[in-house]
Amino acid sequence: MSVAVGDGAGADTVNGTTFAVGIDIGGTKTAAGLVDLPTGAVVARQEAPTPATSGPDAVLATAIHLAERVLAAAPASASVVSVGVGAAGVIDPVGRVVVSATDTLPGWAGTRIGEAVEAAVGLPVLVENDVHAHALGEAGRGAGRGHRTVLVVAAGTGIGGALVSDGSLVRGAGHVAGHYGHLPSEEAHGLPCTCGRAGHVEMIAAGPAILAEYLRNGGASSTLDTRAVFALADQGDECAATTIRVAATALGRTIGGLVNAIDPDIVVIGGGLSATGARWWAPLRAGIDLETIPAATGRPVVAAELGGDAAIVGAALASAAAVAGTAAATSTSMSTAPNDRHVSGEAR
Repeated sequence: MSVAVGDGAGADTVNGTTFAVGIDIGGTKTAAGLVDLPTGAVVARQEAPTPATSGPDAVLATAIHLAERVLAAAPASASVVSVGVGAAGVIDPVGRVVVSATDTLPGWAGTRIGEAVEAAVGLPVLVENDVHAHALGEAGRGAGRGHRTVLVVAAGTGIGGALVSDGSLVRGAGHVAGHYGHLPSEEAHGLPCTCGRAGHVEMIAAGPAILAEYLRNGGASSTLDTRAVFALADQGDECAATTIRVAATALGRTIGGLVNAIDPDIVVIGGGLSATGARWWAPLRAGIDLETIPAATGRPVVAAELGGDAAIVGAALASAAAVAGTAAATSTSMSTAPNDRHVSGEAR
């Protein structure tokens, strides 16, 4: 199934604005928002910790509860057309089921998200991977709007992303496209990856990897998290500064290779690391420039705009586009069916 996220121009109703609900299910936090489709504005928002250790049923119950709360906030004159869910894990958007997932959400694989949410809220439900939903949000209403081909890279607890072309996701044959963190990196050579391989860029450039590399390099053993590594670098800790520079350069080189392969109109960088400032952005850009071939230089590389609402907005937009596409197909079928029958009768 391919859903193109448009400009929302066809989403207005006669007596009010059309809305959709977006839900973002992550390993630690679940959020839901009521999205004004023409503008992409999140007009009501609720969030709660994801009860990951309590199992899939508890996770779904939390998501449904949040969706019901934002639905209750919809203006009386408005039309709410659909619900979109961006969920962690590899998602089959046709079956609306989790194909595989990490141990962050125990038992999550096999969860039929679409059926459960649809039964609870009584609206059509579309399900996407959370990073894919994030990319759709940035491409449709965020930093990538107005561009045909948008490469989105998210750098935080992990490294991931998506390619959005003409408003549609490039998912791949097995729905796993966008696992950019599992591209090989010279800087990560020999480092074991969570996927079972070794030498992938996520193991040197993701947030937890920066902390791990700092400690491996002899950094202060009392350092508890990645934020502390950045703070130490600002205080003159050369080990911290070098670790951050190597991590950002490695990711930049990977992005440069992606630019060579894809030739996007724009590159949008999001995730927690994108908010860390020039100490991270300068070597990231240098790494991109180091690897980008001359014919592909000069592509804009910009920060994401929607922050924590990106997946909510993207999921909502995608769900509304799917509903509109289904309605248009049904209308076309109904209008052509009588004529088809008439022609068939004449042929006899």
